[in-house]
Order: sequence, then structure tokens, then C-alpha cells
Amino acid sequence: MKWRVFTIISILLLPFFTGCNIAAGSYPYAAVYEIKTKEEDLIKAIQDFKRDNPEFNVPGQLQISDGRDTSDLNSLWYHVYFYYPQEKQIINTWTRPSNSGGTSFAFVGVNEGIVLGNWKEINKDFNSAGNKEVKKKFEERIVSKVIAYLH
Repeated sequence: MKWRVFTIISILLLPFFTGCNIAAGSYPYAAVYEIKTKEEDLIKAIQDFKRDNPEFNVPGQLQISDGRDTSDLNSLWYHVYFYYPQEKQIINTWTRPSNSGGTSFAFVGVNEGIVLGNWKEINKDFNSAGNKEVKKKFEERIVSKVIAYLH
């Protein structure tokens, strides 16, 4: 009887002691911003913003580009990458139509440096203060500017 209780308690507490993060969905930790516009209009605003502000384009040698996964004809996400030249960070985002008739614009993560593979996910890999800081920077540098292109 004691072993059963110990086993049940151990299983329940395991995620807390191992740091295991269990979440559902493809991008469970993304910070999602609901934009009241059609996805194609948001994508056009992003493209216009990046055209007018080329410093936010990821350096060409990295060979990552915006768009849907062409290997998946049913891909829900239109991936968009931004670059913060001062910090040498790549920002991973996506858009997709939302159920409300608008568009979800999600901030997924930050890659440190211009070598891919150093990703940190929002709401998972940053501490509370760091998470707040990177989201605020994203909202000021990207979200607010892109929304201005919609008007």
C-alpha cells in the first residue's frame, strides 16, 4: 500500500522536479496576438513593413524565408522571421486565420546569434522578467509598427 501511494505521488510530482514542460499543440507556448484583419492583409502589412525597414529582414546567408511549409499543402501557419540587428537575434513568428474572423499573429521564439539552432521559446525558456522584456520589445518593434501599416 505504501509503495502505491509513493508511486502515485511520484508520478504526479515528476514534472515539477524534472522541469518537464507538458503542453498540447504545435506551438503551445507562443504569445498570440489577435489582429482584426484578414490574414492576407496582415501578411501584406508585414511585407510592406519589412520592405520599408530592411534592417528587420533576416540576413540572406541564413536561407530562411517567410511563407507556408510547401511540403504540407494543409499548412495552417504562414511563418515570418524578423531580425534585430543590434542584438543579432532572429525572431520566429507565424500568422493564421482565427476563428473570430481575424488573424492570429504569434511570437514563437528568439534565436540568439546568426547561427540557427540557438532558439529560446517564449513563455517557456525565459524567466518571468526576460519573457516580459522580449515580448515588450516585440510589441514595440514589430506588432505596433505592422498594425500601423493596416490603416
